[in-house]
Amino acid sequence: MPRERVVIIGGGIGGLASAALAAHAGADVTLCEAAPGPGGKLRALGVAGSTVDAGPTVFTLRAVFDALFEACGATLDDHLTLHPATVLARHAWGGDTLDLHADPEASADAIAAFAGAKAGAGYRAFRAEAARIFDALDRTFLQAQPTNPLGLTWRILRERPRDAFALRPYTSLWRALGEHFADPRLRQLFARYATYCGSSPFACPATLMLVAHVEARGVWLIEGGMHRLAAAVAALAEARGARLRYASAVDTIEIAHGRAGSVVLASGERIAADAVICNADPAAIGAGRFGSAAVRAVRPVPPSRRSLSAMVWLAHAPAAGFALARHNVFFAPDYAAEFAALGAGRLADAPSVYVCAQDRDDAGTGPAPGAPERFQIIVNAPPLGDRAAFTQQEIASCTQAMQHRLAASGMTLTLSPDNHRLLTPQDFEALCPSTGGALYGRASHGWAASFLRQGSRTRIPGLYCAGGSCHPGAGLPMAVLSASLAVDSWRQDRASMSQSRRRAMPGGISTRRATTAGTG
Repeated sequence: MPRERVVIIGGGIGGLASAALAAHAGADVTLCEAAPGPGGKLRALGVAGSTVDAGPTVFTLRAVFDALFEACGATLDDHLTLHPATVLARHAWGGDTLDLHADPEASADAIAAFAGAKAGAGYRAFRAEAARIFDALDRTFLQAQPTNPLGLTWRILRERPRDAFALRPYTSLWRALGEHFADPRLRQLFARYATYCGSSPFACPATLMLVAHVEARGVWLIEGGMHRLAAAVAALAEARGARLRYASAVDTIEIAHGRAGSVVLASGERIAADAVICNADPAAIGAGRFGSAAVRAVRPVPPSRRSLSAMVWLAHAPAAGFALARHNVFFAPDYAAEFAALGAGRLADAPSVYVCAQDRDDAGTGPAPGAPERFQIIVNAPPLGDRAAFTQQEIASCTQAMQHRLAASGMTLTLSPDNHRLLTPQDFEALCPSTGGALYGRASHGWAASFLRQGSRTRIPGLYCAGGSCHPGAGLPMAVLSASLAVDSWRQDRASMSQSRRRAMPGGISTRRATTAGTG
């Protein structure tokens, strides 16, 4: 019997994981990626003679990646060298600094020294609540096919009945944090986790406290840079027999007999498929980027529902005046004003700034003083990459505001035209069309947002979705879980179709071939 032909669109981490899992399951897999190499957003770019990670910078939930490699008969440690971080991140408010640690008691002690004993106790209570939410959703939502609110409640009642009403979907994250922290700096610190999925802490539900628990479970540093993760998963997929075709943009998803039947490349080449897994943002399907026949497969994502984009400076430049760790956050004094500006479609006048010092270890050891080092610097931006580009004046003002925020904590960063490059929402729109440069798919605003993300099945049989813009959510581990759900859906539907194929029955009766309906 010929092997099932699976075509995967996109070589982001979700597409690469899908390729590895489907190939290991016996499929004839072809992955088509428009870029010249793997990774999607998880990539590195050249800057001033060096290579700088230009995508995700934080590696968490290692167990998800261990499970991916183990499911394919391999081990993560054979492909990557990982080091556990002892300092999760360094945070600064002008001259005040606070480190969070891998050891939760060390974090509680640091918070107590920073803001008083009551704040340390508040952190312990917050951490317990965040862990409870994560544990309630891990098996019932994050590792499961999407459902509706009632279905999720029943799942939690079966798995963890005491936690069925622990999720707090109707309370904003900002408000819930106020119950744990009187010090506004601490409230701001933990509210920042909303931006891990491109959302505002004033609009997203308190359920997203679970992101803090994800990070508290461990942050790992990948030797050689985060982009090595994409290379490792690509190598895993190829070792299982998948064909990875780069510089091969997909133009059209063709539908035949009501099912996804083939893809057509921009070159005109047609690749036949029994199933298609799309690792592009589902918004691209809904906007007609893959042809009019596939548009009905997904719900459209209105521009008002997009997650945040970013202004990202990639630099190989000297810095001084602040003791950097690997991950650093410099907070603006007025968080509400910052997110109000973003919600109104403007760059904030006084933004908070994230700095990943890629040549530093978690203790801050790095290059000699005055030597250039590699940085990724992020300021949140509205997802307007499909509209008029920011003016040079707006870009200059944003750059000045970024450097002013660093200078408020004593850090000087020497930028020149030849030692850095800037990525804007327009650049991210070019990388991920029809998103406006939104980096995380749909924003997690409101109690129902998590149920509106695209699931692995679509409305067109044989067409599946995977990636960080889909269920269960944004981030590298969630993209891998999404890939696993997509491949599971394909395997279940394949088995269902196999069982229902036309066959002879006693008495000369035969059954009609059935198809499995997809969900939006």
